[in-house]
Amino acid sequence: MDGHTPQETRRPIPVSVPLARTAPGMLESYRISQRNVLELIPQEALEADILSGVAGTRWHMVMAPEAVRRVLQARVEDYPKSGIAQAVLRPAIGDSMLVAEGTEWRRQRRLAAPAFSPRHVKGLGPVMSAAADRACVRLQARAGHTANLLEEMVAATFDVISDTTFSGGAGVDRDTVMAALEAYGAAAGKMSFLDVLGAPDWVPRPARMRPAPALAEMQAMADRVIATRSGQAKTDPPDLLDLLVEARAGEDGLSARDVRDNLLAFIVAGHETTALTLAWACYLLGLDPQVQERAAAEARAVLGTRTATAEDVADLPYIRQVIDETLRLYPPAAFLSRAAAEPDMILGTDILPGDTVTVPVYAIHRHKALWHEPERFDPDRFADRKTIPRYAYLPFGDGPRICIGASFALQEAIIILSTVLARFRLRMVEGRSPIPTLLITLRPEGGVWMHVEPRS
Repeated sequence: MDGHTPQETRRPIPVSVPLARTAPGMLESYRISQRNVLELIPQEALEADILSGVAGTRWHMVMAPEAVRRVLQARVEDYPKSGIAQAVLRPAIGDSMLVAEGTEWRRQRRLAAPAFSPRHVKGLGPVMSAAADRACVRLQARAGHTANLLEEMVAATFDVISDTTFSGGAGVDRDTVMAALEAYGAAAGKMSFLDVLGAPDWVPRPARMRPAPALAEMQAMADRVIATRSGQAKTDPPDLLDLLVEARAGEDGLSARDVRDNLLAFIVAGHETTALTLAWACYLLGLDPQVQERAAAEARAVLGTRTATAEDVADLPYIRQVIDETLRLYPPAAFLSRAAAEPDMILGTDILPGDTVTVPVYAIHRHKALWHEPERFDPDRFADRKTIPRYAYLPFGDGPRICIGASFALQEAIIILSTVLARFRLRMVEGRSPIPTLLITLRPEGGVWMHVEPRS
């Protein structure tokens, strides 16, 4: 048997989204996309290997690991990001490595790689520890009351990204960045009806033009900080901006715009995604006190009541499992979209140039053939990571374009979550369960409200 006890199977089931009973048509797809992109995924995707249809353009959803591997690894050059994906990302992060393709993507990735080497990521541990400490100070002020853990985790991860990118945030205005990201997420993340019709990228999408002033202000702020840093000596240890500025050297180095675009990409992708993971983890731990107490016991055994450091991460395996399981149930990048550039055949299905090929990570992570009781929160499924099939678990994507900041995000999440759990008990607020809502990222709509109780 699988080792799951009857007691385990009686645990509460976390919130999910009712998926479409049938694949929606063109007009219905547009209406759904304005509300929640997750609802575009057909219920069949939880059992099928591949689904196909037409909604403006031909589309295919691939769920089988061998099919996902073909798209993300074996023939990655033939499946670039779709026009919709690029149009959504480009207003905020320009032609950074999250958007670039082919030779240009490889050049930027190679030049940015030193910023995310294991040695450098571990060296940024003190910044993450300091952010965890400040989060605990804020939670202590809410002791005995309720707190929105989504807001608290957003504040904590902004502290990290600000200090690891700008070394203390000199010249960085948090309100400017947050206003830009809020405007961007509210407008740019929604699919346009022109997207559904398959209109070319050069046709303006009015909704994506609305956040332009806020984004322009954030870009101007980044340009000022970069210009100031370019004439200074590197910080010790060097932050991400130091390493990007250093990558400008040489004939093939990053341009000034490359530095700006990738800096903003790290802020947009590295700040919110980790905050969402931590907020969803808090929700799941509040939902399942048994798991929370086990994770808290591990944190207290390792830390006492001190703040976690990068050196502690290896000694917190169960908290890592909690993070892994959170990323399975609520992956921030829950829907990857590609466009076929060449003819292909996947699992007997003809793929034509111009077809949209999607990897619905949310559905793959809940696929009945890949996971035991996939709707349940069970960190023990990650006790032996070798049992998890490759390309069945994709919280950071996979293949050559796997997220460059994955180790950074995991270290940050473990440091913050373990520090919080060692000091506080989190209890659910009745009637305030979050709603998983996907626009650009998978957010807990309505917030993650918890009663915060200090541990003795």
